[in-house]
Amino acid sequence: MEVLRLVGDSDVVCVNHVSKRYGDQAVLKDIHFSIRKGEIFGLLGPSGAGKTTLVKQLAGLEVPTDGENVIFQQRMPSLQIMKRIGYMGQSDALYGELSAKENLEFFAAIYGLKRKERLQRIPEVLKIVNLAGTEKKLVSSFSGGMKRRLSLAISLLHEPELLILDEPTVGIDPVLRKSIWQTFDRLKSNGTTIIVTTHVMDEAEKCDRLGLLRDGKLIAIGTPTELMADTSSQSIEEAFLVYGGAVHEN
Repeated sequence: MEVLRLVGDSDVVCVNHVSKRYGDQAVLKDIHFSIRKGEIFGLLGPSGAGKTTLVKQLAGLEVPTDGENVIFQQRMPSLQIMKRIGYMGQSDALYGELSAKENLEFFAAIYGLKRKERLQRIPEVLKIVNLAGTEKKLVSSFSGGMKRRLSLAISLLHEPELLILDEPTVGIDPVLRKSIWQTFDRLKSNGTTIIVTTHVMDEAEKCDRLGLLRDGKLIAIGTPTELMADTSSQSIEEAFLVYGGAVHEN
């Protein structure tokens, strides 16, 4: 198999014919695409489609069975590249017995932030996710939505060049969800590349491009407008159903 390396400065991620198997179960099947710098790229699909497995590989937490993932011209996993990535998983990796600020301090130290940087960034990220004023509260007292927001704040601490978010707005109310997406747009305008997994259709339409995943296969890729136009659909949900074979095109 020919492996395609990245060319040019506009691509920061390249997924090269990636497959993943656990025993006899194929979770990802020959996935191949690239992501440009400063792009919000959405991975859309139902539970079990392979979204989480793929983003864990991109974050350097798993390796493919076949193929390779290349980020910033380096094959993953790479500890050097992982320092340039912010990752937020589906499960909140938080310490309930610590306060919000103590959690942020802990992860800031892991990211290598100096004291002066921590003093600046911790209030900034708490404000971004609308958790200012909760610094001293124990995380064990947080609601599920508050924990998701704190996890997002942690992923933003070191101002990563690539942000990988696995269903970041689950359990978050619509008003705050809108605010978070406005934050994504601001980060994008500053050159941050963002990968978001979602099964929420209105969020999918906010992405610059979408990769549609079903049963471990990439069934379509393009801008929301392109995907709807190609299937004569009025919504991303309808386009997904057409690509997946559940609805036949007219």
